[in-house]
Amino acid sequence: MTSQSSSRELILGERVTGTEVFNEAGEHIGELDDLLIHKTSGKVVYALMSFGGFLGMGEKIHPLPWEVLRYDTAKDGYVVPINKEALKNAPSLDLDNIDELGSDAAWNLQLHEYYSPYGAKPYR
Repeated sequence: MTSQSSSRELILGERVTGTEVFNEAGEHIGELDDLLIHKTSGKVVYALMSFGGFLGMGEKIHPLPWEVLRYDTAKDGYVVPINKEALKNAPSLDLDNIDELGSDAAWNLQLHEYYSPYGAKPYR
């Protein structure tokens, strides 16, 4: 496979993994661990970001609705309109509970209500 330039509009999902995430103040807040894609529509619904913890202990997975991320070419990373304190209070999961994102409608609604001021809409 050929190398991909960051100026291209499309990107392989595997290249998103590890991309840095910043808030609008330029503060580094984490990195993307994976993407969750709706099986039938093919739409990226969530970007999973690790946040908090130390050396993997106490770290939580923060599912960010895809539409709240904006790619910034100057940072070579994604920018979200949320500060670290608000992110600490955002709905999060342990990696073992990640299946709740696809099967628990109440949890999905809670997540999107939290991020709705930032432009998120429920995916269903």
